Amino acid sequence: MKYRLARHTNKIAQLTDFYINIIGLDLLGEFKNHSGYDGVFIGKSNLDWHLEFTQTNEPVDHKFDKDDILVFYPETQSEYDNLLARLNSKKIVQSIAKNPYWQVNGISVITLTNILSLFQT
Repeated sequence: MKYRLARHTNKIAQLTDFYINIIGLDLLGEFKNHSGYDGVFIGKSNLDWHLEFTQTNEPVDHKFDKDDILVFYPETQSEYDNLLARLNSKKIVQSIAKNPYWQVNGISVITLTNILSLFQT
């Protein structure tokens, strides 16, 4: 089974930049004007999961709360240090997770609201 987390956005270029250049994921593919949608697939090659972001001209109105969170678990100290350096270079503040497991076991925790606030105009 493969897993895809799909999310519609009005900020596809900014989210693509964030996940590739800050988090360190790869652009696995993209499409343009597929039934009115543009999209990107972001993740790591040869894994059974990826993120998909789609965009249309339709405005997006998502409502986030403290359980809408991404938790990253770097596997090595080097990976952890590099991720923190990239986050810090963009002044991205780590959030305190509502779920205690994420707070104790997650190395880096970032809320979706925090990420999207980078792109507010």
